[in-house]
Amino acid sequence: MSDPIEAAIFETLAKADPKGVGGKSVEPADVAKHIQTEQWQRVLPKVRATALHLMRQGRLTITKKGKVVDPANFRGVTRLRLPTEAETAAALAALPPKPEVDDDFV
Repeated sequence: MSDPIEAAIFETLAKADPKGVGGKSVEPADVAKHIQTEQWQRVLPKVRATALHLMRQGRLTITKKGKVVDPANFRGVTRLRLPTEAETAAALAALPPKPEVDDDFV
């Protein structure tokens, strides 16, 4: 099952950047308004949390004043965009390694 907020983020980005070449960004508020036109402010914290989760997975980039933010420490006005290949690789490299499964005990 897909997360509706995650889907709304990528739908809003697709409208802003139909060719998917990257570089075009959207505000988290635009995504919140896409989800709920009235009272979109209530959805905004969930949009930001989902965007942060996607950034840590390497599927989204959060920027502030055109520069990529540190996912562990940022505040203020941000924008969302699709990541470059280098940004995706860096995010995946930062993830903790997955534990190996020992076939003898399975």
